[in-house]
Amino acid sequence: MFAKQKLTGGTVHKMPSDLQKALLGAKPKVAAAWEDITPLARNEFICWVENAKLLETRKRRIRIAIDKLDRGERRPCCWVGCMHRIKNRREV
Repeated sequence: MFAKQKLTGGTVHKMPSDLQKALLGAKPKVAAAWEDITPLARNEFICWVENAKLLETRKRRIRIAIDKLDRGERRPCCWVGCMHRIKNRREV
Protein backbone atom coordinates (compact mmCIF):
# COMPACT_ATOMS: atom_id res chain seq x y z
CA MET A 1 0.00 0.00 0.00
CA PHE A 2 1.19 3.54 -0.72
CA ALA A 3 2.73 5.10 2.40
CA LYS A 4 0.86 8.39 2.02
CA GLN A 5 -2.64 8.09 3.45
CA LYS A 6 -4.13 11.11 1.72
CA LEU A 7 -3.69 11.74 -1.99
CA THR A 8 -3.65 15.15 -3.64
CA GLY A 9 -6.78 16.43 -5.36
CA GLY A 10 -7.10 18.48 -8.51
CA THR A 11 -7.08 22.17 -9.37
CA VAL A 12 -10.79 22.56 -8.65
CA HIS A 13 -12.06 19.20 -7.44
CA LYS A 14 -11.23 17.67 -4.09
CA MET A 15 -10.30 14.00 -3.93
CA PRO A 16 -13.46 11.88 -3.52
CA SER A 17 -13.16 9.23 -0.82
CA ASP A 18 -14.06 6.30 -3.08
CA LEU A 19 -11.41 7.23 -5.65
CA GLN A 20 -8.80 7.78 -2.96
CA LYS A 21 -9.57 4.43 -1.33
CA ALA A 22 -9.31 2.65 -4.69
CA LEU A 23 -6.03 4.36 -5.61
CA LEU A 24 -4.48 3.59 -2.22
CA GLY A 25 -5.73 0.00 -2.42
CA ALA A 26 -4.17 -0.57 -5.84
CA LYS A 27 -0.52 -1.30 -6.61
CA PRO A 28 1.84 1.20 -4.95
CA LYS A 29 2.91 2.49 -8.37
CA VAL A 30 -0.67 3.61 -9.08
CA ALA A 31 -0.77 6.00 -6.10
CA ALA A 32 2.76 7.15 -6.97
CA ALA A 33 1.65 7.80 -10.56
CA TRP A 34 -1.34 9.77 -9.23
CA GLU A 35 0.97 12.02 -7.24
CA ASP A 36 3.27 12.39 -10.26
CA ILE A 37 0.66 13.66 -12.73
CA THR A 38 -0.13 17.35 -12.91
CA PRO A 39 -2.86 18.94 -10.76
CA LEU A 40 -4.80 19.56 -13.98
CA ALA A 41 -4.58 15.87 -14.95
CA ARG A 42 -5.73 14.84 -11.45
CA ASN A 43 -8.59 17.30 -11.77
CA GLU A 44 -9.67 15.77 -15.08
CA PHE A 45 -9.65 12.23 -13.66
CA ILE A 46 -11.68 13.38 -10.65
CA CYS A 47 -14.18 15.32 -12.78
CA TRP A 48 -14.51 12.36 -15.16
CA VAL A 49 -15.30 10.04 -12.25
CA GLU A 50 -17.67 12.49 -10.56
CA ASN A 51 -19.63 13.21 -13.73
CA ALA A 52 -20.82 9.61 -14.01
CA LYS A 53 -24.59 9.53 -13.68
CA LEU A 54 -24.83 5.93 -12.46
CA LEU A 55 -22.95 4.35 -9.57
CA GLU A 56 -21.97 1.46 -11.85
CA THR A 57 -20.43 3.90 -14.32
CA ARG A 58 -18.56 5.68 -11.53
CA LYS A 59 -17.10 2.39 -10.28
CA ARG A 60 -16.10 1.42 -13.82
CA ARG A 61 -14.41 4.78 -14.36
CA ILE A 62 -12.45 4.34 -11.13
CA ARG A 63 -11.27 0.92 -12.33
CA ILE A 64 -10.33 2.41 -15.70
CA ALA A 65 -8.43 5.27 -14.01
CA ILE A 66 -6.43 2.78 -11.95
CA ASP A 67 -5.67 0.73 -15.05
CA LYS A 68 -4.57 3.81 -17.00
CA LEU A 69 -2.29 5.01 -14.22
CA ASP A 70 -0.88 1.50 -13.85
CA ARG A 71 -0.02 1.52 -17.58
CA GLY A 72 1.61 4.95 -17.36
CA GLU A 73 -1.19 6.95 -18.95
CA ARG A 74 -1.59 10.42 -17.52
CA ARG A 75 -5.08 11.52 -18.64
CA PRO A 76 -8.53 9.99 -18.99
CA CYS A 77 -9.24 9.08 -22.60
CA CYS A 78 -11.87 10.83 -24.64
CA TRP A 79 -12.62 13.39 -21.91
CA VAL A 80 -13.16 16.95 -23.09
CA GLY A 81 -11.76 18.27 -19.84
CA CYS A 82 -13.23 19.68 -16.70
CA MET A 83 -15.81 22.34 -17.42
CA HIS A 84 -15.63 23.47 -13.79
CA ARG A 85 -12.22 25.09 -14.33
CA ILE A 86 -13.72 27.87 -16.43
CA LYS A 87 -14.84 30.93 -14.49
CA ASN A 88 -15.90 34.06 -16.30
CA ARG A 89 -14.51 32.57 -19.53
CA ARG A 90 -11.02 32.39 -18.05
CA GLU A 91 -9.24 29.30 -16.81
CA VAL A 92 -8.60 29.10 -13.09
